[in-house]
Amino acid sequence: MNYDKIRKNCRVIRIVAGVALIATGFITGNAWFYLGVLPLIAGIANFCPLCIISKKCSIK
Repeated sequence: MNYDKIRKNCRVIRIVAGVALIATGFITGNAWFYLGVLPLIAGIANFCPLCIISKKCSIK
């Protein structure tokens, strides 16, 4: 598996997922907003908990 490709796209995926969950929370009026904050902050801070747990990709 090509972990360099995962590493490049990981941050973008986390930011998009966070924004999508926050938008879902605003549209539906439920608590999805709180769940979306976590991947958004992780993407902005360039911190990947899955990379740390799996030890397969490391953010440089």
